[in-house]
Order: sequence, then C-alpha cells, then structure tokens
Amino acid sequence: MTTILFELGCEELPPKSLKPLRDALQASVTAQLNDANINFDSMKAFAAPRRLALQIHGIADKQPDRSEQKRGPAIKAAFDAEGNPTRAASGFAKGLGIDPSALITINMDKGDYVGYEQIIHGRATTELLPQIFQTALDNLPIAKRMRSGTSRNEFVRPVQWAVLMQDDSVIDGTIQGHQTGKQTRGHRFHSPDYHTINHANDYESLLDSLKVVADFDKRQMLINNQVKALADEINTNAIVPQSLLDEVTALVDFPIALRASFEPRFLQVPQEALISTMQADQKYFCLTDKDGTLQPYFIFITNIESKDASQIIEGNEKVVRPRLADAEFFFLQDQKQPLFALTESLKTRVFQDQLGTIWEKSERIAKLAAFIAALLQKQGKQIDIDETARAAMLSKADLASSLVGEYPDLQGIAGTYYARLNNEPEAVAASLEEQYLPKFSGDVLPQTPIGICLALADRLDTLVGIFAIDQAPTGSKDPFSLRRSAIGILRILIEKRLPINLVALVEQAIKNYASEEVSKITKMGDTFTQVMAFLNSRYRAMYTEQGVRVDTIQAVQAINPHMPLDFDQRIRAVQAFSELPQAEQLADSNKRVANILAKSEAAVADSVNEALLSEPAEQALYSAVHQARTAVTPLLEQANYTQVLQTLASLDVPLTQFFDGVMVNSEDATLKNNRLALLKQVRALFLTVADISELQL
Repeated sequence: MTTILFELGCEELPPKSLKPLRDALQASVTAQLNDANINFDSMKAFAAPRRLALQIHGIADKQPDRSEQKRGPAIKAAFDAEGNPTRAASGFAKGLGIDPSALITINMDKGDYVGYEQIIHGRATTELLPQIFQTALDNLPIAKRMRSGTSRNEFVRPVQWAVLMQDDSVIDGTIQGHQTGKQTRGHRFHSPDYHTINHANDYESLLDSLKVVADFDKRQMLINNQVKALADEINTNAIVPQSLLDEVTALVDFPIALRASFEPRFLQVPQEALISTMQADQKYFCLTDKDGTLQPYFIFITNIESKDASQIIEGNEKVVRPRLADAEFFFLQDQKQPLFALTESLKTRVFQDQLGTIWEKSERIAKLAAFIAALLQKQGKQIDIDETARAAMLSKADLASSLVGEYPDLQGIAGTYYARLNNEPEAVAASLEEQYLPKFSGDVLPQTPIGICLALADRLDTLVGIFAIDQAPTGSKDPFSLRRSAIGILRILIEKRLPINLVALVEQAIKNYASEEVSKITKMGDTFTQVMAFLNSRYRAMYTEQGVRVDTIQAVQAINPHMPLDFDQRIRAVQAFSELPQAEQLADSNKRVANILAKSEAAVADSVNEALLSEPAEQALYSAVHQARTAVTPLLEQANYTQVLQTLASLDVPLTQFFDGVMVNSEDATLKNNRLALLKQVRALFLTVADISELQL
C-alpha cells in the first residue's frame, strides 16, 4: 500500500490557531483528492508547534482513465451526397488530430451528429500532489500572513522546510518556496538537527525518538493524564478548560507536567482572580479540593525534559508570585472603603452617551427589580423588596473597583466578595454575581429570587434604552449583546417557571426612563413595539437550537402569547400534537378552514343556529365541537395545552366528514353563513393553543 507523507516545517505556529489549521488542511486536501477522483484509504493529520503534516495511506497511483465524447457537426453537414467528408467534418477531425475515418455517429433527440470518443488518461498522483498541498496551504484560515526575508511566499509563520514523500522516495516539487525533500527536524532543544525520514510510514515513530509527539490528540491525552496523576497525588481536582488545554497542547512538542505551589496567604484573594491570572497569563492548571476551593498549587506543562526539574518548578513559582501579589494588592486596596462608597464614582461613569451614567442605570434597575420582586411576592415567592432595591444599587459598584479594573471578568463576582466582607445580607451579596447569568448559551441561570430580579431588570433596561435611541442590532453587529440578553430574559422566565407577562416588564422599563428628570425616551410607543417584536423574534433562535421545528414555533407565534412560560407550554403541546396520527389531517383541515374563512366577504357570526344544521355531517361536527369546548375549558384554565390539543384531535373524523359531505358555500346565504360560523368555532378552538394550520407535517 502506497503512503504519502507531507510535512511543512515552520517557526512556532500561533497556539490558538494550531488545531483549526490542522483540521482545515486535512479538510482541504481531502476535498481536492475527491474532486480529482483519487481514491485513498485513510488520512491522518499531525500538528505540533513547528509543523503541520498529513499522512495518506492506501492512495491510488493515478487518476482513473475516463472517456470523453466530442460532438461535431450534424451528419447532413458532415458528409456530401457521395458520403465523403465535407470541410466541416475534416476540420473537426483535424482539430482532434485524427483521420475523418475515425469519426463516429452520435444519435441525439435533435438528430444525428458526427463525433469522437477519446480516452483521457488519468494523471499520476505524484504529479498532482504538490499543487494540491500548495492550494490547501493557500486556503488555510489565516487572518494575517507574513513573508520571510526576500521570499514572496506568504504564510502564518516563516517556513523552514517541506517534506513530500511517496513511501521511501521524494516527490519532486516546490511548496511555499521550498524544494521538497525527506528531511525533518526534531525538538528545538533536544534534537535540533535535520534527520532523514527513510519511509513515509516511519514519520510518527521517528519524531517520537526526536522528542516530538506529532499527533495533537495524543499529545493532549498525555497532558491530561499527567495533570490528573499530579492532582491525584495531593487529592485535588485540576481545572482544565478545553480552550486552555488546546492552547497548552499547541505550545509543546514533548509535554512534561510539573506541580508547583504558591504561598497560602494569597488564598484570601477571591479565587476567581487567582485562577484568571494563572490561566490567562501563565497557562497554568489550577487545583481545587473536592468542594471546588482553590488550593495553593498549580500544574504547568514544560517542553523540556530537564535533569533537574526542581529548577524549572522554582522558576515558575518565582514568576507567578508577582502576579498573585498584584491581585492581592488590588483586593486589599478595594477594602479600604465599603462597597457602597464605590457607587459614588458611578455618577461620572457613562453607561452610554445618550442613556446617561451607570449610576442612573442602577437607579432604573432598582425600580424595575423592585417591580419584579413585587410580582414574585404576589406569586408566593419569598423575597424582600427593600433588599432587592439595595442589591440593585450595589449591582454595578464593583465596576469602580481596582480588582475589576484589572480583571474585567470578575464583575459581579468581586461585588459578591466585597458585599460579604461588608456584612450585607447574603441574599443581597449572592445576587451581585448572579445578575450577569446566563453569560452564554447554555449557561446556568440565577438561583436566588433577588438574583433573578437583577438579571431581568438589567437586561430589560438595556434593551429598552438601546432601542429607544435607534441603536438596535443590525446584521452581525450587536455591540450591546442584545440578542443574547433577550434569550437570557426568555430562558429565566421559562426555566424558572415565572408566569410574568413581557408586556408589563417592558412597559415598566419604559416608564422608568420616562420618569427621569430629563426623559431619554421620546418615542415610547415605537420603543415598546420594537422591543416586543425583538423579544418575540428570539424565540425562533432559542427553540431551533433545542431542535424544535420552525413550523412548530410559527404555529405558536401566530397567536402572539406575551408570557414566555405560556409560550413554552404551547410549544411543548404542539410538539406532542405533531406526533399524533390525526395531526397531519387536522393541520390540512385547519388550513382549509382558515382559507375558507379568509375568503368570506361578509363578517362571520360567532354563534351557530342549531336549527339550520340540516346535514348529518354538520350536525355531527356541531355536536363534536360542543363536547370539545366543554372538555377543554377547564384544561385551558390550567394551561394544560397538551391535553387540550389531544382532546381536539377528536375533531379529526367529524371535520373530515363535514368537508366530504357538506357544501359550505351553499347558494342559500343563510345556510352558508351558519356553516361558516360553525367552521369559525372549530378554528377558534384550535387557536386557543396555536395556529395548527402553520404545521408542515
């Protein structure tokens, strides 16, 4: 079996880009081989700090031969009466380099033509590969390319060598300005010289001997295993974010994990600050106990097999100490005044030019959060309105702290620490961190009632304000993350099962702006309409991500429910209804009913005159509608929409029989209007849950 090896050797590649570059290279080469009709059994990609490589096994030696039919002039124009080739036929044959006697007849619908069947021999794979690899490199997702020295070839980093082999032979070519060969280089320090690759199959084992683990996934597994072993030795758990693990894997050829420590006194600092600086600045893996409390240890990955690991450990401990000391300084500096005192500086910090300061925003959040807290109280939730208002006024205070100034990701988290140090009520302190939840798709939601109030109020205030000043998201631009905020609002109301109407929340948010000394909203009606439309439009993005069909979402949106929890209950009901055997027929019948009613020139009555029901099918439908209405009324009061639609499924047979046996558009206007009224009642029953006619089953 033939094996192809390609390797591009470079200066150290950008660590955050290494894995995407590997995957893009493999995808591009695979696509080009498929397009060229070159078969192969398997392909393995390699990526290390100084190289990208591909090993292709079982590749065909050449493209398969193919036949190609060339069509010439029509038979009538190709030969004269005596059957001799005309100038047209001779010219066609000459263009192909053949004798006219080699021409064949091609039968087509439009008539017969002369033609020629030629065999096109496939090109050798080795002829095609240099250009295939160069094209793949040219198409890599590289934001900014560079040139090295006088070379005009561009790449993400300067290229040092290029390997291209078929089994034990070099495939001659030029890639990125370098003549292809069979020599690679090992670890920058342990094996810096060039080494010959004897066979393409030897690539990985040769690099292993040269202290380079070329397989990215294998290298990552080694790191994972070493980190876990070192953590287990002291009964701790390592914090290993995938993004950090990918980056560290891309930084080393030969990973060796070592454990170091720092002074326990730093643990008085919020652990999120310590973790942030160790992960972001030093690429360390932090260690926690079983309860998630940070321990005074960290694990780092070195790229050198040292004879004296203690020196490397000592060096890393020395490097991390000043960074932890900085975090400690900021934390202690902030404690020289109470958290509430920090709010004073918010009066001069601008939230948005047209929407005022962060202090003014805090005041609006306090009013709206208190309004939401009152709604929760009415629903039996245990929540203190005064504490809610207090939490809202403190919610942005830590933005003025030194700690958040240095570590922006700690906003809210720092506030919670400082509130507890100031002996604020626990409900207030916990809510300061929760106000920013959820931070991303699938993130956890706020757990405390006050945290829920702050999270909703903050997002609603921003939504209303930004729409009021005509800065709504356009295309991919969403600088205030309003789309994410809107989905956060919907998720909180749905997943926390809060029966709160969006209309009331948006109206109150607008009133808070209007009640300021200088109102920042001039078009209240337009702002309300736009914000409501925007919130309703987010349902589709949220539910399609969950795998809900678009037509299901449209069926519920058609009746425009304003309560997210109610919207969700209807979605689940329509999903369950779609699985019923009667669903398809009922959806079609609802479409028919909707079309008939839409074409009615006169207003359709709400009531049906039972005495005018002359046909057995319409009498049966009327009876079924009456029974269904009686059955679903208590179910609607309980918002049991799933059971409502399952009950209405009983209308399938009588509705079908009605359309089969009754002429709706009777010449008798009285009968026609009565039948339209009956269909209107059918339609109204289904619309109590959703517009089933939107379903495409």
